[in-house]
Amino acid sequence: MMIGILLIFSSIIAGCSSNDENSTTKSTPKEVTLSLLIDNQVDQTGIRAVAAKIEKKYHIKTDIETRPSGVEGHQVMKTRLATGDMADLVIYNSGSLLQSLNPEEYFVDLKDEPFMRKIVPSFKDSVTVNGKVFGLPIGSAIAGGWLYNKKVYQKLGLTVPKTWDELIINSERIKAAGKTAVIGTYKDDWTSQLIVVADNHNVISADPTFAEDFSVNKAKFSSTPAALRSFEKLSEVYKRGFLNKDFQTATYNEGLKMLIDGTGVQYPMLSSFFLGIVKNYPDKINDIGFFPQPGDNPKDKGVTIFMPAAIYVNKNTQHLEAAKEWLSYIVSTEGVKLLFDERIPVGPFAVKGMNDPKKVIPAVRDMLPYFETGKTTPALEYLSPLKGPNLPQITIKVGSGTISAKAGAELYDKDVEKQAKQLGLKGW
Repeated sequence: MMIGILLIFSSIIAGCSSNDENSTTKSTPKEVTLSLLIDNQVDQTGIRAVAAKIEKKYHIKTDIETRPSGVEGHQVMKTRLATGDMADLVIYNSGSLLQSLNPEEYFVDLKDEPFMRKIVPSFKDSVTVNGKVFGLPIGSAIAGGWLYNKKVYQKLGLTVPKTWDELIINSERIKAAGKTAVIGTYKDDWTSQLIVVADNHNVISADPTFAEDFSVNKAKFSSTPAALRSFEKLSEVYKRGFLNKDFQTATYNEGLKMLIDGTGVQYPMLSSFFLGIVKNYPDKINDIGFFPQPGDNPKDKGVTIFMPAAIYVNKNTQHLEAAKEWLSYIVSTEGVKLLFDERIPVGPFAVKGMNDPKKVIPAVRDMLPYFETGKTTPALEYLSPLKGPNLPQITIKVGSGTISAKAGAELYDKDVEKQAKQLGLKGW
């Protein structure tokens, strides 16, 4: 179901049918201002370009507000929704984190809007709750895995690992060479969970029914060997001393610099990271490669993918027609071109009508074989309505040696149980 999205991959958008573009509503006759809430770590270049064009064409101004990322950002979302202090438009995660916000109460159902015909069905699934569709994609699907400095790999005679054991061997050689084997940037808490969440392809390969069983309380991380292994990998990286000494206070941007200059050689990260490289170190983009998080069986090698974030409409907006017009434009051919004009492809798009990319950076090229052969698995949060909001806090504890892998998995099981009961899911 989810894999259909992987057939659509592009950086240059052309040839889309224009029959349904910008046809949702009539142009707004009077100038209105819409507020838009986004993550403070998101590059605003494309969004601001789209907003400027919408203002020019439709007399709809956009007032951009920002919120924190990670767990803090999730709490801000919940608080603002509960207090009625939410922006007209909201950019936030798709998948399980959307469901935890009770979207039926707070967001507009877009299922019957004409612009929804342009959206790939597999993305719609990630923003659908009880048959209602709440969001449009902002960005492309991305891969979760490991980025590595190819120059250092070449200098040390290393090859891309096919198994976790091979990754450990590579890391020991990097450490012996006096470099940081695995970059940790736990100051930005969301980065601490990458080893766990990017392991889902390996979990599902070893235990194909885990996502389904997990959702109905028939399987847990702490008692499922393949799932517990994800926490064990995170713990092992710390125990072997592979992390930079300042991993608890280092930031995402500092991790980026470490990877670029080769003082840090491997970084568990999302492929969206390449946007930062292109922006800040464009001359170094060819130095960085990508490999999926290795499992224990080389025959099952594949990559975990994440659906793009989505844009939602606040149910309490006073400017619903303007908001729909804003959404209709951003998924039009013109709107998508404008949104990605200065960006590189980091994964497949969820808007129909894409052509193959004319330019693909080497690290993205590393991913294509997995997309083309179907060696991909959506992250667990797109296969299950559950993702405990405290996972980053738990992975920081496991990843810094404060608690064991088993204790971390047990904490996460409790976090998920609390969420499942709040959502009223069957089996809990």
